[in-house]
Amino acid sequence: MKLKLVYLGDSLLRKQCIEVDNITDEIKQLANDIIETMDVNNGVGLAAIQIGVLKRIFVIREVLENENGDSYLAEPEVFINPKITNPSQKTEIMPEGCLSVPGIHMEVERPCKIHVEYLDINGKRISKDIEGFKAREIMHENDHLNGTLFIDRLKEDQKKEIDHLLKEIIKKYN
Repeated sequence: MKLKLVYLGDSLLRKQCIEVDNITDEIKQLANDIIETMDVNNGVGLAAIQIGVLKRIFVIREVLENENGDSYLAEPEVFINPKITNPSQKTEIMPEGCLSVPGIHMEVERPCKIHVEYLDINGKRISKDIEGFKAREIMHENDHLNGTLFIDRLKEDQKKEIDHLLKEIIKKYN
């Protein structure tokens, strides 16, 4: 079921999410609701907190490319209780946006590679190294679980550049 998004200015986005104790039917339904809400809003990632649920769960759809160079979205992946470790020293700067901060895309510096451990929707423990845009998606969504938004990672001059836009978003959606 498509759920209402939580937007910049709502204090909920600044809260720490709590671990999922058991993967119940309710958690599986939550994952499906997150996926549906993400898809309806044309996102590639969404955390539970962005629909008002303080659980350590997010979903992503990796952006892939076929042999003709056309982009398409992979099947959604569910990350429950993720832990990110071993970020690479090498970083890259790429644009990021967020469904909770609509209309704003800014260059954000993040590590190129990470290690992530998490439970999938069936409770299987996954542990792997991830790099590229998928690593960025995971770091972005994991930030949400800790009350951090991508705009918090901007440099001061970038923040000043969009300050008036952020105020407009807060006024419009809250």
